[in-house]
Amino acid sequence: MSYVKADDVLPKTLVEEIQRYVDGQLLYIPRKNENSLSWGEKNGTREKLAERNQAIVKRYYSGETIAELSEVYYLSEKRIQGIIHECESSKKENEGGFKGE
Repeated sequence: MSYVKADDVLPKTLVEEIQRYVDGQLLYIPRKNENSLSWGEKNGTREKLAERNQAIVKRYYSGETIAELSEVYYLSEKRIQGIIHECESSKKENEGGFKGE
């Protein structure tokens, strides 16, 4: 995020009104809700992690152990288990529920 000088983008009267409340201080103005991005959307991190997680699950179901995956991906065994569980949970949701329902 870069800074924008208020004098360059806001009317003088508005700058003066804001100065009544925060004279000389930094002021953060958040994005409108409809313009905001979720974590990782802007730089692609969310997508990269999803791809990594899919690869972990695929390798797990191909026979690699949690300990092996933990070493390969530099993650704790607990995190690998969590990724596998998250994948299974989302798969059940997408299929419309649990088996036997």
